[in-house]
Amino acid sequence: MAAPVIEADAVVIGAGPVGLFQVFQLGLHEVQAHVIDALPYAGGQCMELYADKPIYDIPGTPVTTGRGLTQSLLQQIAPFQAQMHFSQLVESVTRLENGRLHVVTDAGTTFITKALFVAAGVGAFVPRKPAVPELEPFENLQVHYPHDAALPEGSLQGAHVVVLGGDESAVAAALQAAHAPVDAHRPASVTLIHRRDVFTGEPATLQQLDAARASGTIRVLPAQVTGCGTDGSRLNSLRVLTAEGTEISVAADHVLVRLGVSPKMGPIADWGWTLERKQVPVSTETFQSEIPGIFAVGDINFYPGKRKLILSGFHEATLATFAAMAFISPEKKVLLQYTTTSPRLHQLLGVGTQEKS
Repeated sequence: MAAPVIEADAVVIGAGPVGLFQVFQLGLHEVQAHVIDALPYAGGQCMELYADKPIYDIPGTPVTTGRGLTQSLLQQIAPFQAQMHFSQLVESVTRLENGRLHVVTDAGTTFITKALFVAAGVGAFVPRKPAVPELEPFENLQVHYPHDAALPEGSLQGAHVVVLGGDESAVAAALQAAHAPVDAHRPASVTLIHRRDVFTGEPATLQQLDAARASGTIRVLPAQVTGCGTDGSRLNSLRVLTAEGTEISVAADHVLVRLGVSPKMGPIADWGWTLERKQVPVSTETFQSEIPGIFAVGDINFYPGKRKLILSGFHEATLATFAAMAFISPEKKVLLQYTTTSPRLHQLLGVGTQEKS
């Protein structure tokens, strides 16, 4: 059966810090948002690129991290019960005859919304793939990416496992495969392939890798993948070019790709608007794009004097919400209220009304 169409007042594309703050601002105006993100969790660039690195320029917060900021924002928006739709990429946006926007994701989820907020940062983060097109038919079967569904317990038992990558996630994947909690579930071999015999990660993780190499539990191979071998309809090996310039074959029943992520504009570039250096031009009064009802906030937008800062995105989300109310509730008078003194906002936030002094 086809999934039901979701009727929404507001849809936010992007669950990074600016997208989450957009949800908060909408909530203050009594608008519940639906949020779509290509990643399987909230946080966007903050979680993908600097989850545990310090951030010093969030107002009123001397220091936090990408993870800490995401957790704080999720706590802040919790009263508004936003509906999250993770691991989905928006494929198309069209306008209906009644003026509303028809939004469809690659998972087949369909929304009809009064207003659309694009907070997609520098684009949707998608896994980097090996430059080996022959591997594509085996994706989700024998070739696995970080955001794929978890492999069932024991599925690597007796298999030749190859991990591609050189950062902490690659090292951790190799260690996890090699040290299955149940001996009977352990693979026949684990090979970690990276173009150089240099790995990044926490010292403790790298020490575990050194120990696994020394014991022969993990084979480290400085090389680049050039092709693959098959046995009927199954992948059974990778062809690699070693650092010495020799091409060899490596047994491979399962390939865990951990080559990092990269931002992609994706279908957003084909929505019928004019882009400026892969960014969406907006009005600084409303942060509306050239398409009525579609607003762009955060790193995805462009205007004279634009600065790609999180705090700038917070400001943009605030003004975009006020402007969007003309589409969401045109009959409603929009008032500027303060969370310090407004009993209605206190009620929405689930906090006690402040006593007047």
